[in-house]
Amino acid sequence: MALLGGGFSTDEDGLLDDWVLGCARVPRPKVCFVPTASGDAPGYVERFLGAFGPRECEPSVLPLFRRELDDWGLRSFLAAQDIVYVGGGNTANLLAVWRTHGVDRLLREAWAGGTLLCGISAGANCWAEASHTDSFGPLGVLRDGLGLLPGSVCPHYDSEPGRRPSYQEAVATGALPAGWALDDGVGALFTDGELTETVTRAPAARLHRVEPAADGRSASVRAVEGRVLKTRTR
Repeated sequence: MALLGGGFSTDEDGLLDDWVLGCARVPRPKVCFVPTASGDAPGYVERFLGAFGPRECEPSVLPLFRRELDDWGLRSFLAAQDIVYVGGGNTANLLAVWRTHGVDRLLREAWAGGTLLCGISAGANCWAEASHTDSFGPLGVLRDGLGLLPGSVCPHYDSEPGRRPSYQEAVATGALPAGWALDDGVGALFTDGELTETVTRAPAARLHRVEPAADGRSASVRAVEGRVLKTRTR
């Protein structure tokens, strides 16, 4: 799976999206956008199709607020995808809707079959055991993720006021398990729960490993250097 600190919804250069396509199992992957966290916002869907339509891939969209597929069709559709790309929005709402429709179970099956799972913000949070989120208004913790990635995730670590100290405090106190914090512009690829590649479209942006410190009162933070994406991969 890939955690994204950017992509078509925030960046113009397309570097992280091209990197994601390069991580797929086939040269021309089927890419399904899942906009559940935004309430299937039409503008978000249009931006995805505008960004991925011209690329070497087969883009599609999975709406759930106006669902069209029955259970068998939904399973077959997700199992056929090479990449499932989840958009940002409200993490708690996303997980609730997925569980209502059984999408959480079907995504786990697709992942076991080799589908690359990825996403930005809520679309990065959802794969972990727990996450740092503003789903309930103020920044807080959500210990209710899918658990495909051990530990916790914090998006927008360098760009949203309060993210850095709030996440570090949550990890230090045990409110959240140790995990990964993403600066905007970073991409992190995990294989079987282990970090296997880190990239960035912004040289100063980093992935951070955040763990409880030995003193039991603070957090230990380690920045992970990433390969700088300078040209599009094809």
